[in-house]
Amino acid sequence: MPSPALPPTRADLPLITESPRRDWTIAAATATVLVLWASAFVAIRWVGDDLSPGSLAFARQFTATVVLVGVAIWRRPPLPRGRSLVLVIVYGLLWFGGYTLVLNLAERHLDAGTAAMLVNIAPLIVAGVAGVVFKEGFPRPLIWGIGVAFVGVVLIAAGGVGAHSDPLGIALGLLAAVLYASGVLVQKVALRTTNALSATWVGCAVGAIALLPFLLGLAGELTQAPATAVAAAVYLGVFPSAVAFLLWARVLQRGTAGATASATLAVPAIVVLLAWLLLGELPTLLGIIGGTLCLAGVAWSRRLPSRATSA
Repeated sequence: MPSPALPPTRADLPLITESPRRDWTIAAATATVLVLWASAFVAIRWVGDDLSPGSLAFARQFTATVVLVGVAIWRRPPLPRGRSLVLVIVYGLLWFGGYTLVLNLAERHLDAGTAAMLVNIAPLIVAGVAGVVFKEGFPRPLIWGIGVAFVGVVLIAAGGVGAHSDPLGIALGLLAAVLYASGVLVQKVALRTTNALSATWVGCAVGAIALLPFLLGLAGELTQAPATAVAAAVYLGVFPSAVAFLLWARVLQRGTAGATASATLAVPAIVVLLAWLLLGELPTLLGIIGGTLCLAGVAWSRRLPSRATSA
């Protein structure tokens, strides 16, 4: 008579792969967002002489809104209400409206690489405020990673990648960083009670509405703009805005604001590479070293403390 089957031990149970797969998709989404946002800096410079900052900002957000509304009609996510709706509106004004316009203005006075370096002061603002307000704390890997990456940003700036810059451009770049950081923080709070798709398409629509005063200017400029400028404006709306912000909302909803925003410190290094390939802005030796430090700092900030990892 065969002996009764013993209950399976922990070692006999099948491995649960859901968490690793989920981590892999979040990492892939983060990497995609970084590349798309980096390409935006180059695309804005590409069309800087053909479309004015306000016209380009409206064209970008209008295109993104059309794409996102189409996705929302297909997926039918619940609309934000009450306090959540107010937060989404504020986040849309700060990020989709204000940041987009100010960044376009800044890149009239700065090259793509320098603009990206200034904007990426924002993760330091986000990490500091999130550590206090959201009680996310200041894990040692996050602090060290941000410190290393920030040194990389400074080295890139010192390397003289930018072909030109002036005080107004620097001031606008810093203002863009503040608007970006504020948008991330407000968005993080909104995503606690709001669907990521709803927060993204409603926020983008709010930004497009805020930029409506530039519609007439865009209509006049489109008659003179080359096809490449129009294509670049559409690209900015579809990919760095619609696709990237959808992915970003998912990533931010799943992670802490400080650690997630710190990943964007890799953007300047990507911008330097793309600007070199597409705009002919050759990086210096310090620029290459600084870009390497940016990537190393981001990798370090994503590490977990050993105790948390073992748990």
